[in-house]
Amino acid sequence: MKENAASRVVFILLLFLSVSLLNGQSPPEKPKLVKCRSPGKETFTCWWEPGADGGLPTNYTLTYHKEGETLIHECPDYKTGGPNSCYFSKKHTSIWKMYVITVNAINQMGISSSDPLYVDVTYIVEPEPPANLTLELKHPEDRKPYLWIKWSPPTMTDVKSGWFIIQYEIRLKPEKATDWETHFTPKQTQLKIFNLYPGQKYLVQIRCKPDHGYWSEWSPESSIQIPNDFPVKDTSMWIFVAILSAVICLIMVWAVALKGYSMVTCILPPVPGPKIKGFDVHLLEISQPSRLVSMF
Repeated sequence: MKENAASRVVFILLLFLSVSLLNGQSPPEKPKLVKCRSPGKETFTCWWEPGADGGLPTNYTLTYHKEGETLIHECPDYKTGGPNSCYFSKKHTSIWKMYVITVNAINQMGISSSDPLYVDVTYIVEPEPPANLTLELKHPEDRKPYLWIKWSPPTMTDVKSGWFIIQYEIRLKPEKATDWETHFTPKQTQLKIFNLYPGQKYLVQIRCKPDHGYWSEWSPESSIQIPNDFPVKDTSMWIFVAILSAVICLIMVWAVALKGYSMVTCILPPVPGPKIKGFDVHLLEISQPSRLVSMF
């Protein structure tokens, strides 16, 4: 009787499976973990891509454990990060700990699990774009005008505590140009740009990157119109070079005039008089008085 009952159960299951397959129903395809991102080492979010659902309602769960531990945890927050995501608040985030993360897809026909993703929060930092990007033309007295670009660090990244060393990349171009001009600045939150084309409208964007992690997205474009009378050439440098050259020439002329004789002597030394071998001029000078005495 028991064997008959077991056979009936197996037959019913096979019949149900056959009917499901004929109706195009199947276990879900394996989901894929796309990325995990932390804006500042205090929280992080992971996203996944679901596969085909097999024609049936499918539920997804994210499970994880920390390396060296056996206790399995489920995602604490499926809402904050948006669809197909899991958000880890400060309470659930630990730095210098390796997370082993898996996504499971479940429907009436079965279960499929993603390949595990190994995550260290320290190395998945991707900050928000810098904030408060402002553009201003400056016209200092006796100096060349320039474009002054200023910004603030990303709001969700704590740069004051010393956790991060942030570097910035600024790019700008005339509105109709295709190529961007890029500049890098470590730590600084301002930049001066010279040699702009008059009459052009410039577009400016900025992004940032921590010492460990990824570049942020580019900030929204900011623009500024350069006036037609905006100076292009920097004449102050040429004036400085001309003055310096004149000073050097004056110093050389003064040195030649002051030491002219010694310089001529070095260049054209005097020709020595002829010498007769065996003739001692000193003895001649000594013997001349005695000859005069003998004459008188």
